[in-house]
Amino acid sequence: MRAPFQPDRDQLDLVTILAALSDPTRLGIVATLSEVGEVSCGSFGEGATKTALSYHYAKLREAGVTWTRIEGTQRFISLRRDDLDAKFPGLLDSIVTNARRVKASELVP
Repeated sequence: MRAPFQPDRDQLDLVTILAALSDPTRLGIVATLSEVGEVSCGSFGEGATKTALSYHYAKLREAGVTWTRIEGTQRFISLRRDDLDAKFPGLLDSIVTNARRVKASELVP
């Protein structure tokens, strides 16, 4: 199995990262990853098809927001917190905080 493209820390670009995070599904994935850490790609199954989730995972990975680790036939994703914090201090924390607020406001009647 060929390793997926994942940009190096010096290749991270703010515009690309923000574009990847502009989608509510991807923002939700990032918020969940910030809470639970590394998860199997199969863990996110609610409300989306496998094809749609694969697309969102790829967008986040190619932007440098997540890291994909392959173990056998499974893929595990996690946030690239160290890289993002080094290149853009405070960005990820701000995004996750606001993503949680949006998620919470959607639950309030």
